[in-house]
Amino acid sequence: MATSRTTCAIAGGGPAGLMLGMLLARAGVDTVVLEKHDDFLRDFRGDTVHASTHQLMDELNLGADFRKLAHQRIERLQVVTDDGPFTLADFTRLPGRFPYITFLPQWDFLNFLLEEARRFPNFRFVKNAEVLGVTTAGRRVSGLRYKDADGEEHELRADLTVGTDGRRSAVRESAGMRPRVFGSKMDVLWFRLTKEDGDPGGMVGRLSEGQLFVRIERVGHWQAAIAVRKGGYEELRSRGLDRFRAQLAALTPFLAGRLEGDLRSWDDVKVLDVQIDRLDRWWRPGLLCLGDAAHTMSPIMGVGINLAVQDAVAAANVLARPLREGTLADEHLARVQKRRMPPTAATQRVQRFLQTRFLEPWVRGEGKSTTPVVLRALKRVPPLQGGPARTMAIGLRPERPDPMLR
Repeated sequence: MATSRTTCAIAGGGPAGLMLGMLLARAGVDTVVLEKHDDFLRDFRGDTVHASTHQLMDELNLGADFRKLAHQRIERLQVVTDDGPFTLADFTRLPGRFPYITFLPQWDFLNFLLEEARRFPNFRFVKNAEVLGVTTAGRRVSGLRYKDADGEEHELRADLTVGTDGRRSAVRESAGMRPRVFGSKMDVLWFRLTKEDGDPGGMVGRLSEGQLFVRIERVGHWQAAIAVRKGGYEELRSRGLDRFRAQLAALTPFLAGRLEGDLRSWDDVKVLDVQIDRLDRWWRPGLLCLGDAAHTMSPIMGVGINLAVQDAVAAANVLARPLREGTLADEHLARVQKRRMPPTAATQRVQRFLQTRFLEPWVRGEGKSTTPVVLRALKRVPPLQGGPARTMAIGLRPERPDPMLR
């Protein structure tokens, strides 16, 4: 088995992994990021770039180039019920220079981070590297094993191994770290729809008699989703694609004429298994988990990427200096979790409340009102619309990069 060594080995080239790798490389830490696939081109990954991320990019002197990437700017999140339109979150009420959120293909975001990281000679990116698990020396994680595109196995030894390899993390599994699962009684079906000139734009949720349909304006198309009961996809499929198209057309009539061409078969519909989970302990000696590997979020509020990026910034702030100086200790890993656990747990509590008290009963057809009372309250008192906007676009504890990372 071929063996190599680095200071920090990161499993997973997603938002958390590449942001952390780029920041550590900036700070002079030898870093290797391993990515399972050949590229980042996968549909229906989270594409939200939050106001806090735009602020971060400015603080890293990357903002001007970052905003040259083609993106869609959203200033409000609206919900349309049978009683009419309501504003759930008004991002124009946010403080700071970025009173909006944007939607940017995640592969463009990741490629941008990768190109920035590659400017530093102490950074290495390995694609087609399937992580098999961690290696240990006594009780301490000493690195990881991975398989390349030819099936050959490698061992990468490191002072610190970081698992950012998603909700089905091989790093987490092999290290014996089991998340606490909070469960969910709903799934989400994702699909693309054609966007035409004259379509009403923005980010809109449509509520009607047990149905929740969301459309997000993207550059060149609509990213659309509909919520179903857990396991309800097979029931929906058994009724036939024509009935599904008719359901969507009834919810949003202006889409009716294009549904047959956009949804030619069930292969055009992807199922997201909604789940919420969290590790009670994100680390063990020599190992740290971040992003979805530490805490899987619901798609509610679209905050998964924001939390992953904020995890990476907090970790870099704490770990860059001890990694560079060779003084990394368990207490540094514990400090990262102590910093990031409160906003993560609080956000998950909000998601679970919205999911169990509102969304899940709604998709079961148990909604008590055509328009939920919270939407009526937000319409009566518009300044309240800034609260959901701040939770989504900034988060409960935004992180700022340490000067050594800038």
